[in-house]
Amino acid sequence: MYFVKTPHIVKPLYPSAKWRVETNEKVLYFTFDDGPIPSVTDATFEILDSFSAKACFFLIGENVERHPDYITKYAQNGHSIGNHSFQHLNGWKTPTAEYTADVVNASKSIVSNLFRPPYGRITRKQVKELELKYSICMWDVLSGDFDPTINVDRCIKNVVDHVEPGSIVVFHDSEKASKVMLAALPVILNQLKNQGYQFKALTENDLL
Repeated sequence: MYFVKTPHIVKPLYPSAKWRVETNEKVLYFTFDDGPIPSVTDATFEILDSFSAKACFFLIGENVERHPDYITKYAQNGHSIGNHSFQHLNGWKTPTAEYTADVVNASKSIVSNLFRPPYGRITRKQVKELELKYSICMWDVLSGDFDPTINVDRCIKNVVDHVEPGSIVVFHDSEKASKVMLAALPVILNQLKNQGYQFKALTENDLL
């Protein structure tokens, strides 16, 4: 089970985490977790570029090690990056020392002060350790592209019906999510662009 729109009751559990960008401007912050996966990431770049859209990619250290040339491609395409851990550990099932060490290991190749916990699962103790160095970036809209039980139309509706100015939206440039995400993304961008939205790459300054 997951929430497409993050309930307000959840946010106080992690008061220092960032769930959206405070703005009244029609700006959205699309984010993509779990890359780089070359075929999926490249296709995502192409779709974003066709709409002059920028995004933030939360990278897994293991995938960066497999595809080290990608670490420069994000900036070359006008996108920002964030740390999504090295091994994609579940914070609820991982001791704090092991969890934080995994994030630090990822930071050797992923130079960013943004961190998003895999699965959104992190303990308060882990937050306390990591917030000394990172902005903990959560989200307020989850596309559901990873969910094998939903179709493209549902993914589109999940995003278009729930965004508001400053929303941080989660997609995945992973093999698992690619079929739904790559089909839904251009439709979502087109519909929201027609509503007057712009799409910017999330940075630490946006979360201050």
